[in-house]
Amino acid sequence: MACLLETPIRMSVLSEVTASSRHYVDRLFDPDPQKVLQGVIDMKNAVIGNNKQKANLIVLGAVPRLLYLLQQETSSTELKTECAVVLGSLAMGTENNVKSLLDCHIIPALLQGLLSPDLKFIEACLRCLRTIFTSPVTPEELLYTDATVIPHLMALLSRSRYTQEYICQIFSHCCKGPDHQTILFNHGAVQNIAHLLTSASYKVRMQALKCFSVLAFENPQVSMTLVNVLVDGELLPQIFVKMLQRDKPIEMQLTSAKCLTYMCRAGAIRTDDNCIVLKTLPCLVRMCSKERLLEERVEGAETLAYLIEPDVELQRIASITDHLIAMLADYFKYPSSVSAITDIKRLDHDLKHAHELRQAAFKLYASLGANDEDIRKKIIETENMMDRIVTGLSESSVKVRLAAVRCLHSLSRSVRRKQQVLQNAPDEILVVASSMLCNLLLEFSPSKEPILESGAVELLCGLTQSENPALRVNGIWALMNMAFQAEQKIKADILRSLSTEQLFRLLSDSDLNVLMKTLGLLRNLLSTRPHIDKIMSTHGKQIMQAVTLILEGEHNIEVKEQTLCILANIADGTTAKELIMTNDDILQKIKYYMGHSHVKLQLAAMFCISNLIWNEEEGSQERQDKLRDMGIVDILHKLSQSPDSNLCDK
Repeated sequence: MACLLETPIRMSVLSEVTASSRHYVDRLFDPDPQKVLQGVIDMKNAVIGNNKQKANLIVLGAVPRLLYLLQQETSSTELKTECAVVLGSLAMGTENNVKSLLDCHIIPALLQGLLSPDLKFIEACLRCLRTIFTSPVTPEELLYTDATVIPHLMALLSRSRYTQEYICQIFSHCCKGPDHQTILFNHGAVQNIAHLLTSASYKVRMQALKCFSVLAFENPQVSMTLVNVLVDGELLPQIFVKMLQRDKPIEMQLTSAKCLTYMCRAGAIRTDDNCIVLKTLPCLVRMCSKERLLEERVEGAETLAYLIEPDVELQRIASITDHLIAMLADYFKYPSSVSAITDIKRLDHDLKHAHELRQAAFKLYASLGANDEDIRKKIIETENMMDRIVTGLSESSVKVRLAAVRCLHSLSRSVRRKQQVLQNAPDEILVVASSMLCNLLLEFSPSKEPILESGAVELLCGLTQSENPALRVNGIWALMNMAFQAEQKIKADILRSLSTEQLFRLLSDSDLNVLMKTLGLLRNLLSTRPHIDKIMSTHGKQIMQAVTLILEGEHNIEVKEQTLCILANIADGTTAKELIMTNDDILQKIKYYMGHSHVKLQLAAMFCISNLIWNEEEGSQERQDKLRDMGIVDILHKLSQSPDSNLCDK
């Protein structure tokens, strides 16, 4: 019987917890303001570091009451401040806590609080806002909804080191993209934040630095301004260089290197400037060493990849700095069984994030090998490099797979040279890698943007020129998958990179698989009316020639069926169908295949006819008359008597 008692005991413990929490909430409604204040202070002490208590108080409705007290004119400043502190503590809990606070419209209430003359209250509101805005569940846009907020925050920057720290942190978290950069820039962010880089407080310096890194990212306007800003008689880039010296904290070195990197990429600092070649680049290479923490190694490698991406000279310098190419190989062996991590929590964190190291390594290898053949050779000869790429292409993390594609693309830039497909990479590895790419492309349907950015189109078009038929098949197969239900822009990219000459070479390829996949690619390119009309208006003549050649050649049923299906797609175009109607040779071929002995070809030919005569379309009467004169109606009568039910119905 003893076990029956277990459940009631549990319930009473739970109700005790809720009851004790309820007592905190009840005190917020006491008519005596002094007791309310004491209640809030006791609540503050109860929730510190106690997530369960935080969740209970939220469930019991503490938040709306705290917000009410915070906004009440009759509340004392001390009470308002304590309410803001408790709300900040609740926000420190889980993401669900933050969601609950947002649902209660906490942000407008706290922003209103910033209008108070009392500095302690302002700081408490800002601290709470900082916690909420740095949570991943908070939409950044909430900072920009009211146009008066940003100028007011700029004005508060001068009030205390705390207002400086919190406001800079809010800005750096909520500045996502050019629109936000412009708003902050136009409200004087550069001038207001620059002098904070020489603050006595490390936290203020650090948050100001982070602000500049997000403001300068891919922004020429901000970057060009930063180059000329003076702080205590010193130019900003010189201050950044001082901050990335070895004796500074790693976080500061990394963020300064990011600022200089972004300014360089935005065209504000030359790539051959000493502050880039002798300071920023070596600092970022240092961040890639084994001694650094996982996140430092990831950030270091990704920033370095971005810095050197467009510049061959920087790629050459980086490739011979501190054995970087060999150092990156360690990114794939982490954490090893003999890892020096004694901290269990750290090891657990790193195991969960090890894929980020692999992604960063692939990105940096891609940038290093982007232009120089000798560097590529060194990378390809790094131990197990090609195996790593193949493994990367099949990882569960999409980001790692895309980075592996990007790396493969960069290393195979020498594909264009005949018989030198990835000079040092064995064909069998490329076959495996490219077949994985075929599958990867299907997963990115219909939005294939990330794949395009990784350079896959060029890579695949290069493979179609390989001497090895398996590589040609995979290249064209992957392009076929890429064109499936794709946007017009992607189809145009494929046609441009492949070139019509290469497309027609593939249509006369001796390998049947290559021919079939090329027809599949054409069929996918010629789908949806606007796309059909667009492509046929620029490549119509050549495509009609190719179709004619295949229908006249010695090809098997499957090849001819695919070709007739392409014709049927062309017949579905609005303007494209005229290319068939004005080509008597093609019309005769369609007529011939309607009477063919093979049902598949008869059906495909009939699809062409039905698309040409569709009643609702302009000019259908003239097309019907022309086809009637050719004797198509007689053939249709004959086919309606066919023993094949499909044919008969059609």
